[in-house]
Amino acid sequence: MSDKPRILIFAGSTRKDSYNKRLAKAAAAASQAAGAEVTLIDLADFPMPLYDQDLEAQSGLSEHARRFQDLMRSHQGFAIASPEYNSSITGVLKNALDWASRSRPEEPLVAFRGKIAALLSASPGNLGGLRSLVTLRSILSNIGVFVLPDQLAIPRAHEAFNETHALKDAKQQAALERLTRQLIEVTTRLAPTS
Repeated sequence: MSDKPRILIFAGSTRKDSYNKRLAKAAAAASQAAGAEVTLIDLADFPMPLYDQDLEAQSGLSEHARRFQDLMRSHQGFAIASPEYNSSITGVLKNALDWASRSRPEEPLVAFRGKIAALLSASPGNLGGLRSLVTLRSILSNIGVFVLPDQLAIPRAHEAFNETHALKDAKQQAALERLTRQLIEVTTRLAPTS
């Protein structure tokens, strides 16, 4: 087993050209460079029905919901790039978190408790999607995730990335690298690999 911290990275969007997918990709590169074992996923590869307790009682977790929950269980830390829809998180992100939170009777909230998260956002607006992170922080904190106090919001996202989806601005890139290093350091201390 690797002694590197395992970090799961994804964007709260299924849109093909999502700015937050670009930010997630940049965070994955920064995390790998800082020494983490990184898994970068696309929520488009995990289509889940809208959470419905009757559906869950009838059919249990769908294959995609179980795969997503298993990925969250097997990683010690998360970096989540959250778009902002109407001053909050996307429906697809909330739905994925709701399915992942469904308890296995022997291990309630096992995909979340004791995990460490870094929050990121990118938006064409001047706040960079910052308002979505308030909601995301609240959700994750309330289900047992330690959310890093620092976070990163990239404004004017339509101008922020180059053709390889890396951040153009050196200060923004440095801030991303600091945040991912902090995620790795805190994850290593609080959620040891062994």
